[in-house]
Amino acid sequence: MTTAHLDHDGRENPPGDWPTTEAEALAVQDELRGRVVTDEAGPPPGEPLVAVGVDVAYDDERDVVAAAAVALDAQTLDVVEEATAVGRVAFPYVPGLLAFREIPTVLAALDRLTVTPGLVVCDGYGLAHPRRFGLAAHLGVLTGLPTIGVAKNPFTFTYAPPGPRRGDTSALLDGDEEVGRALRTQDGVKPVFVSVGHRVSLDHACAHALRLARDFRLPETTRAADSLCRRALSGVGEPGRSTGV
Repeated sequence: MTTAHLDHDGRENPPGDWPTTEAEALAVQDELRGRVVTDEAGPPPGEPLVAVGVDVAYDDERDVVAAAAVALDAQTLDVVEEATAVGRVAFPYVPGLLAFREIPTVLAALDRLTVTPGLVVCDGYGLAHPRRFGLAAHLGVLTGLPTIGVAKNPFTFTYAPPGPRRGDTSALLDGDEEVGRALRTQDGVKPVFVSVGHRVSLDHACAHALRLARDFRLPETTRAADSLCRRALSGVGEPGRSTGV
């Protein structure tokens, strides 16, 4: 696939070969799913690392999507760099294919960072996906970066509630298959749902999510990216890059 390009409004358009129908998108998933790397442990939790959170916000009336990429020091949770991109939605809403609505603009935001991500944290799913190829897996294959998905709900999967303490986990299941884990990031707070994206083990994915969720239920990467993409969509944040924030 080629890269996105700007339209006359300065917004990112998907590349010319980007799927526009459900059948085309399913074929791309089938092609790329086999490239997901699941046998790497990934970056060790606790070591120096730039963790980048990505998230999107939509303006459905204008068919516009804003993406944010926020790089944090994984040890201090301080923001190192942030970038946004605003693009046009060029794929219909189809459950299980949401990545095709978001990835071109997310890639544009990532491209505007000058730091190299050691880990990308997506607000969504990786292998915890009906076709085992959610946003985190898709983004990981396209970029080659270690990626994980940390979602707010279990999608269509089942789980037993994890223990009540921070760090407790339970299996997220599709039948008998473990596709991720429910992770309690704060004592007595509803869990998040962690899955492998690309080049990170499930154990490491959970450990990173827990460290990044030091003070709140959601990882600070997700919280920062969510805030930034909403500001970009409202026009408060302009597409581009801001360093040293």
